Amino acid sequence: MDSLNDNIGLVPDDIIKIKTVFMGYPQLDSVLIYGSRAKGNYRPASDIDLTLIGKDLTSSLLNEIEFKLDDLLLPYKFDISIYDKITDAQFLDHINRIGKEFYRKQN
Repeated sequence: MDSLNDNIGLVPDDIIKIKTVFMGYPQLDSVLIYGSRAKGNYRPASDIDLTLIGKDLTSSLLNEIEFKLDDLLLPYKFDISIYDKITDAQFLDHINRIGKEFYRKQN
């Protein structure tokens, strides 16, 4: 597998900052990146599409994570979802085909 940052257009420091936010949430098992950044056809201003995987993930937790990511003041817009709450079959298919693991909880 290629280095994740070689394919998604994010500098290593930004990846570390984003992953550090996720480390603060033990409910998160992993986070997938999908969309143009996962496909490799992103533009510099492309948003970062992420879906969260874990147990007991709620809308309020999602909002809290979005707020913390916004506080990083990175030059990207984040589009974040909870994998288990996605009901659109085509959207899930896209994530399952295109998605790459962005973060995994360390045991």
